[in-house]
Amino acid sequence: MVGDIGLRDPESARLLIDLLNDTEEAPRRQAMAALGKLHVDKALPHLIDRVAHGGPDSDIAAQAAAQLGVKGVRALSDLMSKVAPGVRPRIAAALAASGTMTDSPSAVVSLLDGDPGVVDAATRTLSAEIPALSAGHRKALADHLLDLLKPARKSPALPIASQAAIVRLLGVLQDARAVPLFWDRVQPPNPSELRAAALQALGTDVDAKKKDHFNRLLTCALDSDFRVAAPAMLILKTLPVTSALLPAWLTLLDAPDVAVRRLGMEKVGDHDRPEIAAALVKQLTHRDRGVHDEAVARLAPLDHGRRALVEALLEAESPDHAWMLARAQESFIRDSVPAMRKGLLDRACVYLEKGDRRADALLSVLRADDAAGLRDALAERALALRKKKKYETAMLFFRLLGRDPACGAPIRMELAACGLKLSARDLNAEARATDPCLNSFANLVHSFPAELAVFLRKAKWLEPADLFYLGFHFAEKEKQEKQFGGQMLKLVIERAKGSKIGKDAKSKLRNEGLK
Repeated sequence: MVGDIGLRDPESARLLIDLLNDTEEAPRRQAMAALGKLHVDKALPHLIDRVAHGGPDSDIAAQAAAQLGVKGVRALSDLMSKVAPGVRPRIAAALAASGTMTDSPSAVVSLLDGDPGVVDAATRTLSAEIPALSAGHRKALADHLLDLLKPARKSPALPIASQAAIVRLLGVLQDARAVPLFWDRVQPPNPSELRAAALQALGTDVDAKKKDHFNRLLTCALDSDFRVAAPAMLILKTLPVTSALLPAWLTLLDAPDVAVRRLGMEKVGDHDRPEIAAALVKQLTHRDRGVHDEAVARLAPLDHGRRALVEALLEAESPDHAWMLARAQESFIRDSVPAMRKGLLDRACVYLEKGDRRADALLSVLRADDAAGLRDALAERALALRKKKKYETAMLFFRLLGRDPACGAPIRMELAACGLKLSARDLNAEARATDPCLNSFANLVHSFPAELAVFLRKAKWLEPADLFYLGFHFAEKEKQEKQFGGQMLKLVIERAKGSKIGKDAKSKLRNEGLK
């Protein structure tokens, strides 16, 4: 209250000075603040002593001393080189606050200190004081800061921390004269700290028509240091995309920072061009899931995007890469042109014949598009191969079709018959027990007995030796399977009458009691 009322009599000053030695913290601090407000010069030695010893009271003591005018400022300045490093930022903050309301250089002298902590403290204090300054004081402060940034031929360059602090303060002052200085300092090889400060000082009010400025922002956004990339990205976010600058915007998709990449996709993702689609496809291999999902969302509506995905899938380097591309387009593959889907089918068949696991990914995409159509296309190809007597290759397709639980009887019979053509047809009991084609026929005998009989009678491509092996095995079974075995042996006799295999079939019928 004494300080607020403004009592300046000697007795009040003496009582306040005595309170500086009080054991309680609150009275000490209030007394120091009051001495500063009342400009009690006699308190300066006591305040300086408090500052020199550090501790929790040193910041208030420094602020009070700075309010005592030139003597207080000079005393604090002399003390800077004599105190512990932890106290120096407190003195710098006090000096900065003391000079903002006047034209005194004490407001910015701490910005030139070699200690980054001192510079930071002074910067924060000045930034807080600037909004309350009058227009005249703001201009005077800006003039002083601009003079400090002007290149001097003889004096050494300012420390980077000091330059960055001055740039930040000029940004707060919003002085138009400083804008060219900001643009000069956003470029390499300036240190990241200075570049980041310059970008932040520019704000978002940037003229997009100046190509040189735009290119500098792109360079900053592509920087590996997030301190530089982040403010550049925020500025670029406000700028419009023009057709002329589209290739430049596209470079953001190679940025090291994930947020910058996503900004690039946001800016160019609505343009249906081949080069943009190709760049978006590359994002699918990025380690960040958000980048992957954003790229898929941008590719789906674009004609060139869907085409680029299909082409990338056709050229996938590995099964894992193929699966990643396949999953990305399963939801919209139906929108692709038929020629593209045919290309996928042809490549899948080639992979399948070579035993390449990439075939599974391509087939998965085609199945998502038209499962029934894919099944018919594979069956047609398998039958064509079987008719050309390429039984081993046809078997690959029939096996694939047979994995479907809904696979019909005709395909399952073709699968079993192709297996019979590839069988060693060893009549030894142990060999027959492990022959997979015989197991397939056993399932068909119980599931489709009539259809199987008709199929085998029409299958002229099965030779008597094939049918004899089949009949020989099942004739030794029981009931339905035994009856089927007899049918096969009789078919052998019918087709190979008078030959040795026909006679062997008759002999087997007699031995098994099936004649």
